[in-house]
Amino acid sequence: MKLFDRLVLAAVLLTLCVVVLGAYVRLSDAGLGCPDWPGCYGHLTVPQSDSALAHVEKAFPDKTFESHKAWKEMVHRYFAGTLGLLILAIFITAWRNRRRMHTPTGLPTVLLLVVAFQAALGMWTVTMLLKPVIVSAHLLGGMTTLALLTWLAHRRFGTLPSIYGANFNTLRPWARLGLVVLAIQIFLGGWTSSNYAALACTDLPACQGSLFPTMDFANAFHMIRELGETANGDQLSLAALTAIHWTHRLGALVTFLYLGWLAYKAMRMPGIADLGVVIAGLLVTQVALGISNVMFSLPLPVAVAHNAVAALLLISLVVLNSKTTMKSGR
Repeated sequence: MKLFDRLVLAAVLLTLCVVVLGAYVRLSDAGLGCPDWPGCYGHLTVPQSDSALAHVEKAFPDKTFESHKAWKEMVHRYFAGTLGLLILAIFITAWRNRRRMHTPTGLPTVLLLVVAFQAALGMWTVTMLLKPVIVSAHLLGGMTTLALLTWLAHRRFGTLPSIYGANFNTLRPWARLGLVVLAIQIFLGGWTSSNYAALACTDLPACQGSLFPTMDFANAFHMIRELGETANGDQLSLAALTAIHWTHRLGALVTFLYLGWLAYKAMRMPGIADLGVVIAGLLVTQVALGISNVMFSLPLPVAVAHNAVAALLLISLVVLNSKTTMKSGR
């Protein structure tokens, strides 16, 4: 395997780790474990010595220092920083070998731009005090990075379908639509999490005893506002949180039905049948985790796993799209 391919594969695996770590940090309420960026309370690592802690008390008198949350935040930053360096290495390697090895340069260039913007979103997440639109955009940026790297990796050393026929042509637009459906659902999940609306409904299949509870969609999906507030600065109501949660549930139903149908279609096609089984298995697992989040009041391991399986679903759909567009000449 060439150096470029090794870098891409390592970046895919590391991106998956960063996405899961980011979910763990957010769900364990450690997103502001370090109130500054890129360091932590003015240090490159979590303050531990007596002198460093004294500096924290003096420089950040209005902040409560919690070492365990700070470490969670910094470990995520270290992983994300390493990923940024990996993508920079991919970019440099691609351009240096663009003629000799016919290495693609367009996608590595886009990846570098995406990860640079993702770093800015990570900074704004802290400096803007977990503003929901920034947190949600940060999640989408991580998933976009994962999708682009997966596409690049599969185009480099993914296997061609054993049989390529007209059926792939008919499946291709539906596979692309599947990516759009999943992306919308990932955003809805991120919006639910970033607004702390995951437990706005604690019963199933109803919500607060009704299939259509009282909901405030206007404030729920107003993008430019502070955490827990409306655009006017009032406290975000339960009706607004309910609208966020209910919409995520509706999206989950649509996603389950559509991707379930897509997986069924793939399972009936030689060459991608195994991938269809994988998508179906991940889909069932994801629904079970979502139900468990509600029934057991959002246990941290289950909530993190819910994010991890969403990332794996994204990877599987990107591979499906890649396979249905691959030909003998790649």
